[in-house]
Amino acid sequence: MSGTVRHDLPEADDFTRPYWDAATQGRLLLRRCGACGRAHHYPREFCPHCWAGEDRVTWETASGRATLYTWSVIHRNDLPPFGTRVPYVAAVVDLAEGPRMMTEVVDCEAAALRIDMPLKVTFREAAEGVWVAVFRPEPRV
Repeated sequence: MSGTVRHDLPEADDFTRPYWDAATQGRLLLRRCGACGRAHHYPREFCPHCWAGEDRVTWETASGRATLYTWSVIHRNDLPPFGTRVPYVAAVVDLAEGPRMMTEVVDCEAAALRIDMPLKVTFREAAEGVWVAVFRPEPRV
């Protein structure tokens, strides 16, 4: 795939660098507002709930627990490198801390997927040194 544009890689910058660095260590980070107390994802410098500024919003490590909100099994995707991974499960999950997150569910047959099924974060190396959060089923305790 040398020279091929990848459509699955993040564009990390100075602000999001802590998020991507944590992912390489197997940790999922969220942002939490000190003014209203709510967490959010994707990372933003301000709170999308109460609009508090960056001086009130900090990084925190998420538990990694989530439940499945919705999904779609993707059978065709012509954008590199997705075509080599079909079929895959594109999903939206509800993180235990409150935010919703777009992701992928792995290690699960599509027929076994259920709304509210418990999931746990894991990480996949998308490119050398670039790790992304994906989720796999977790048995209820």
